[in-house]
Amino acid sequence: MLIETVYLMCFVEHQAWPVEAKNCAAAPIAGYGALNGILFFSYNRTLHLLNSAPTTSSSSSPTPDWKTFLAGAIGGLATFVVSAPTELVKCRAQTHIPLNPGAPQPNSWTITKQLWREGGRWGLPGLYIGGGVTSVRDAVGYGFYFWTYDTLTTTLHSPAESPLRAHLITLWCGGLAGCATWTSVFPLDVVKTRLQAQATQLSTISSIEESHGQPLQRPSAWAVGRVVWQQGGWAGFWRGLGVCNVRAFVVNAVQWSVYESAMRMLAS
Repeated sequence: MLIETVYLMCFVEHQAWPVEAKNCAAAPIAGYGALNGILFFSYNRTLHLLNSAPTTSSSSSPTPDWKTFLAGAIGGLATFVVSAPTELVKCRAQTHIPLNPGAPQPNSWTITKQLWREGGRWGLPGLYIGGGVTSVRDAVGYGFYFWTYDTLTTTLHSPAESPLRAHLITLWCGGLAGCATWTSVFPLDVVKTRLQAQATQLSTISSIEESHGQPLQRPSAWAVGRVVWQQGGWAGFWRGLGVCNVRAFVVNAVQWSVYESAMRMLAS
């Protein structure tokens, strides 16, 4: 799910703006800077190590596609440390059902403390429910992310192009890279989101289950995927992709433009 979607859901469900929306979106907003810092640092360092390894190819030759994809995948995998807990907090904020009518919507910090206290039941991995599918999603998605951007920019850029053309190409390639990312992993994201949402619902009913002597069961990604298939078939894994790609194009076009501009400033 996207930050804008979080705001919209909170507004629709709670009919209040912007306090509840701020509570829902605080976790992904706070983690976004850290996530991108880890992502680009890990990608650049990995690519540097891969390119510095002994090779028979010319040093001036383009970076092979597999190196770009692998560096992006490793960078995406590194973001799991931030993305898994922040998205879990976000899912709990979205699906929170107050036990008392009229109770205020908990903020991200309150939810994080609740998850930490629940570590007595699930241990520290309680903050990383859905972490397995999240790590796969991030690794695969960001592999396609950097590979798509690198391939498109290498193809479209020319030595004699104007600054305006170069900027437009960066915007275009960045937007398409974002779309490629989400399209490649959208089924995994659907499973991940449902998995984390179901896990937060379990915590709400856990006291009832335990009072009846029933063990609390954590849902698995495989079980959640089967439910998605039974409810909507193959189309169920792609519901919402169009809206997601519209947002992804805009956000990543701007992100790559800012990144490239910042790198040029630092290099000068």
